[in-house]
Amino acid sequence: MRRQNQSRVSEFILLGFSKFPELQEQIFGVFLVIYLVTLMGNATVIAVIFLDHRLHIPMYLFLQNLSVVELSFSAVVMPEMLVVLSTKKATISFVGCFAQMYFILLFGGTECFLLGAMAFDRFAAICHPLTYATIMNKSVVVKLIIFSWVSWIMVATVQTTWVFSFPFCGPSEINHLFCETPPVLELVCADTFLFEIYAFTGTILIVMVPFLLILLSYIRILSAIVKMPSTTGRQKAFSTCASHLTSVTLFYGTAILTYLQPKASYSAETKKLKSLAYTLLTPLLNPLIYSLRNNEMKRALMKLCQRKLALHTN
Repeated sequence: MRRQNQSRVSEFILLGFSKFPELQEQIFGVFLVIYLVTLMGNATVIAVIFLDHRLHIPMYLFLQNLSVVELSFSAVVMPEMLVVLSTKKATISFVGCFAQMYFILLFGGTECFLLGAMAFDRFAAICHPLTYATIMNKSVVVKLIIFSWVSWIMVATVQTTWVFSFPFCGPSEINHLFCETPPVLELVCADTFLFEIYAFTGTILIVMVPFLLILLSYIRILSAIVKMPSTTGRQKAFSTCASHLTSVTLFYGTAILTYLQPKASYSAETKKLKSLAYTLLTPLLNPLIYSLRNNEMKRALMKLCQRKLALHTN
């Protein structure tokens, strides 16, 4: 890239949909509602699992961590996005941009690993029911959760620090709604080829590990379900996996749509719209997927509502 006009950047300007100001006004209210519903939905899942001791089993502990990730991801991205949509010139500090990119990578990657851990849990429950309690004991569950978080703390630290160690050119305008790696890299006044190779190959390899775990787990699960003698048993096994499979499809589908596309295939505005699919849909829909399709979650939620209602009437 060009090396002239290098300067020490103290803040960035987030352009959002500045070319379409009428669009920004229209979608602000929609995004605000989505943000509030996302916060309430994920907070409800976290609270229900915390308060109902019958849900203190591996599947729901993973789900609780998944909701923490979704809530945190939304809290990192959405407030800044709403500011961008509601102001003509939205700025974010250098440190703020660094932090936002770091947490986007951390929470996105952690979700990926948690989905892999949840697939392994379903594999153990369906394919090895007699030894499930031994395979998925408390120590194993805690280690899987810690590994999901710590591994991506390291990845996010390396990648974000590397990006912000580059010199930046003026004007410091990020043609996006928030500080994601690709649009920030466009402002760099240095050769980023090595970083882009690392980011692409490293991310693909790291993301493929849980994806392959999910794929192999469900191949074994499908094989075990087909061999079950009773229709009721097969239906029950399928129902326990349906929510997780829907979440996996939603996560990987929107991620592939957003990130695994040639750079020149779409305009900047189209890329922004596509990134919203990953940013908005996954945190919004996951609580609904697990609440509406899961009888135990629905019973626990009803019990919590009845308890609150009883307290108010007394």
